[in-house]
Amino acid sequence: MKLRKLLTVGLALSASLVSVGQANSDKYQKMEAKAKALIAQMTLQEKADQLMNGAPGIDRLGIKPYNWWNEALHGVARNGVATAFPEPIGLGATFDPALVQTIGDAVSTEGRAKFVANQKIQNYGQYAGLTYWAPNVNIFRDPRWGRGMETYGEDPFLSGCLGTAYVKGIQGNDPFYLKAAACAKHYAVHSGPERLRHEFNVNPSARDLYETYLPAFQMLVQDGKVEAVMGAYNRVYGESASGSHLLLTEILRDKWGFKGHVVSDCGAISDIRWGHKIAKTDEEAAAIAIKSGLNLECGSMFHALPEAVKKGLLTEAEVDAALLPMMMTKLKLGIIGFDPECPYNDVPQSEICSKAHADLAKKAALESMVLLKNDGVLPIEQDTKTIYVLGPSATDVFSMMGNYYGVSNHYTSYLQGITSKAGLGTSVNYKQGFLISNEPANPHNWSYEGKWSDVCIVFVGNNGNTEGEEGDAISSPLNGDRDNLLLPESQLKFLRELSKDRRCKLVAVVTGGSPVDMMEINKLCDAVVYAWYPGQEGGEALGELLFGEASFSGRLPMTFPTNTEALPAFEDYSMDGRTYKYMTDGIMYPFGYGLTYGKIVYSEAKMLNKKYKGKENLKLQVTIANESDKAVTEVAQVYLTAPMAGKTTPLQSLVAFERVEMPANSSKVVEFEIDAERLKMVQHDGTSRLMKGDYKITVAGAAPSARTTELGVSSTELTFKL
Repeated sequence: MKLRKLLTVGLALSASLVSVGQANSDKYQKMEAKAKALIAQMTLQEKADQLMNGAPGIDRLGIKPYNWWNEALHGVARNGVATAFPEPIGLGATFDPALVQTIGDAVSTEGRAKFVANQKIQNYGQYAGLTYWAPNVNIFRDPRWGRGMETYGEDPFLSGCLGTAYVKGIQGNDPFYLKAAACAKHYAVHSGPERLRHEFNVNPSARDLYETYLPAFQMLVQDGKVEAVMGAYNRVYGESASGSHLLLTEILRDKWGFKGHVVSDCGAISDIRWGHKIAKTDEEAAAIAIKSGLNLECGSMFHALPEAVKKGLLTEAEVDAALLPMMMTKLKLGIIGFDPECPYNDVPQSEICSKAHADLAKKAALESMVLLKNDGVLPIEQDTKTIYVLGPSATDVFSMMGNYYGVSNHYTSYLQGITSKAGLGTSVNYKQGFLISNEPANPHNWSYEGKWSDVCIVFVGNNGNTEGEEGDAISSPLNGDRDNLLLPESQLKFLRELSKDRRCKLVAVVTGGSPVDMMEINKLCDAVVYAWYPGQEGGEALGELLFGEASFSGRLPMTFPTNTEALPAFEDYSMDGRTYKYMTDGIMYPFGYGLTYGKIVYSEAKMLNKKYKGKENLKLQVTIANESDKAVTEVAQVYLTAPMAGKTTPLQSLVAFERVEMPANSSKVVEFEIDAERLKMVQHDGTSRLMKGDYKITVAGAAPSARTTELGVSSTELTFKL
């Protein structure tokens, strides 16, 4: 009877799922018919206008003006007040997809509430819509790239997991309607230099293309069902990435099954003519983009589409086909006319900068910050008599914002966070101490008295003026990039002088969105914290971490090299010698590294599959112990080393990770399940296959390397043969 009942319930559930699927299919077909009917009533000029980001309204069809260009990289951006979450590179350091998805959900909730407010005052301009050009899942292959802060780091698997989570949070879980539309950018093989982005060509090996540059995009398309993809500026194999038949049609649509719309990066279609010199006329450039699979131009080159049709460079039917996915996006958002069935019509204004979202921003900041060194000075004792805080960034909220930021109605500076957590009897003093990039003009500097305090906390690092996008980083002579990893001499000189004959325990808090040369900082200071650009609650979070109310749990989402000399040429897109997968020398801090206030020990890794042959998911378990009297969160990481490692396969690849809560003096058995597809290795021709030979699994607190062992990171291994 129990079996019959279970079968009956199972059949009913299956029928229900089929019914839901059929209803969704019927809804899609109905909306697609509506989209086609609207397109059929448009003139060719109107169609061309709708294919550019600043699309005018068409009153007779009930279509309002709409600007497709909107930003939400780590919060609703450039559109008034909104909760400011950590920059994506900081979110990468959390290794926490569930957190990132929750942030995405909060962002689109605020976005919906703001959209209602925008519509009420007929604000149809740029940044006031619901099509968000985020996340950025380019691979941070070189730490000199100024825009690397927008990414989740150097690893395709981590980037894909976190990017997919953000997409799911942004877009919601309705079977048809979108809470907001996410966009995977910049597709593909794009990571600087910024000054060459409008003209350079990349010829990656097939192995690098499919092993490094495409996997995160594939995950966002196939697992995240991302609604939009943005083409990059540069050429790939001679074609503009925003006008590449290989990338946009053969791989994205035909191979991966993408059904959404593709938008160019802003000005990228102009680059087809003027930067890359592929086309001789505007009409040719526009036609190349449409025929390659582009739907939407950020820019105005598509003004030439009617003339391109007239000249026979493309057909009006091709223009119609390009417009259809964009009309479908609008219908999924419920923004053509009023759609009472859209479940996201009535998000209240009270969601914007709510306490719940501020708490979420603080949680993200807490999880993102990385403790790189600690010679016993942290956590700071509550009864510390004197604390001296130094550095312009301690009070400058711009050093917490990163780029593509929104503006919150509330920020907690680092100085406020520290002061609020210090004991009531503690004397806390503050001076700026130095200038970010310039030598001080005054020969007298009383800030050095900080060396006679008990604890001195110095804020050094970069901000959005020294690193970022082409035209944003106004202090960068390299269009936002850096030619070396050193901090400005004004900062290092101050640290050197402060460290001489000091009585204080010296703590360096480094701000920034990319690796810096940490060698001298590490030598001069007793503790080093990397704070990234942590968003509006960064000060409160740092205060809790420094005083031990919370334990550090952030991990580096990319390798910190010793210096620039350890890196290949910036313009070289080969992965040889890059990232934890192929880098053996010149590692200062490895990928995945970060200290806690506890002592973590890994042991007893074992496979749970009997006679594993590589056909099913690999299951394993490991014992993790916290041999300290402080509760911590450990980020357990699983790395695979395949046959021919370092020759035809990576030295190791991240295949699983998990944040594990570890109470004081505790031990846990943690299980991992690794998709069998992750064991396949990309070959020289770009195909993937399961290789025969010896495999090794390493479970550890950072990517395996000689430097990781030197730093005392615990690990455990198991081997098997296929």
